[in-house]
Parts: sequence; structure tokens; C-alpha cells
Amino acid sequence: MEKDIPNLIEDLKNDDEFIQEEARGILEMRADESFEFLIEALKNKKSHKKIKINSAKILGFIANEKAIDPLIATLKDSNKLVRREASTALTHMGDKAIDPLLNILNDDDWRVRGAAAWILGSIGSKKAITPLNNLLEDENGFVKSGAKWALGKIDKTNQ
Repeated sequence: MEKDIPNLIEDLKNDDEFIQEEARGILEMRADESFEFLIEALKNKKSHKKIKINSAKILGFIANEKAIDPLIATLKDSNKLVRREASTALTHMGDKAIDPLLNILNDDDWRVRGAAAWILGSIGSKKAITPLNNLLEDENGFVKSGAKWALGKIDKTNQ
């Protein structure tokens, strides 16, 4: 019997990595059906961290631009691993994520500014050069190093 989407999402937090992997694969294959459930799991403050991490992974694989804003919101999650996976997923969104990421470079949270810088560097858009240069004067070291790395990466990408 085929599992429904909510049960598959619950499997994302299973301690058995094979069950997690199987659930991820099925949710990816059933992307149209699972997309909204994955967004809700990501947004839900009560979701287990493994569910959020795996939801972000799957959303990155699906690469539907409707996931960009929820993934950006996840950059404020209290769990470092959840934030990291949201960053990776945003990188997979490519050019579609550039403008929303540029819009958060002035966020009050240094983790959000820094993550945006690192993601923009991974995407490699020239459009980010001037805003990233502005971050070189940020008071936070993570943000400054992210901006410096991103500018170097963009420079190499566009040679």
C-alpha cells in the first residue's frame, strides 16, 4: 500500500537512514503532490529538525521558485543544520533566487546576511557585485568573509 504524503514526511525524521532516503525519493518523484506539504513542514515551528532538513533538500531538488520565500524565511531557523540545508536549496534555485537574496542583504540578522552572501557567491551573478561590496564593511566577520568569498567566486565564474 502506497503511503500518503503526510506519512512520508513523518518518515523524514526516522532514525533509520534507509527509511529517510526512501521517503525523500518518493517525495521527489511525487513533487507536484508533495510540494505544499513540504513547504508547510518547513514553515512549521514544531516540525522536527530532520523533517525541516529533508524538506529543504527535497525543495532544492524540485527547484520550484515558489519555495524561495519559505527557504529564505528558514535562514532564521534556530538550528544551524536546517539553515545550512535551506542555503543549499536556495543555491539550487539559481537565477530565480537572486533578487530575493539581494533583498535580504540588509537583514537585521547577521546569519541571514551572511547566508545570502554565500548563496549569491555560489550562484555567481554579476548583479550581486555592488551589494556584496557593501557587505565588506559589515560589523560581522561571517558576513564580511561571505561577501569576500562570494566576490572572488563571482569574479572567477565570469572570467
